[in-house]
Amino acid sequence: MVEPNLFDMTDNIYSEQRSAVMRAVRAKNTAPERIVRSILHRSGYRFRLHRSDLPGKPDIVLPSRRAVIMVHGCFWHSHSDPACNRARQPKSRVEYWKPKLARNAARDQIALDELEAQGWRTLVIWECELGNLDVVKQRLVEFLGASPSSSGR
Repeated sequence: MVEPNLFDMTDNIYSEQRSAVMRAVRAKNTAPERIVRSILHRSGYRFRLHRSDLPGKPDIVLPSRRAVIMVHGCFWHSHSDPACNRARQPKSRVEYWKPKLARNAARDQIALDELEAQGWRTLVIWECELGNLDVVKQRLVEFLGASPSSSGR
């Protein structure tokens, strides 16, 4: 009988620990997504979440403005900005991670292209951008236009 390899020598934690960490990663309602939703809600915008009838199940959908917002984690969606320190390429199991992350990025681009072909305006907010919420809010207002709360109601 072969003993299972509990410690992967290319990684610095036990495989059970790595599995537990990976199981905890969420696909919806992530902290960055909740931050962007909070900014939008406080600004008076109303939206829908994770519409499964749209390509890529956008994180935030504003149907009246024909706009979608995707909130991407820098690691999982392969942020290409060289200033981003959250999108580091893994050093272990590269043969697994490199194709996986490339598929994620390709799937993201296909979804954005399909949304735009259907007449939706798209905006991607990266996790690393959330360090300056004033800038994020400004980008959202520029993308969406004046919020209902700014009209003096």
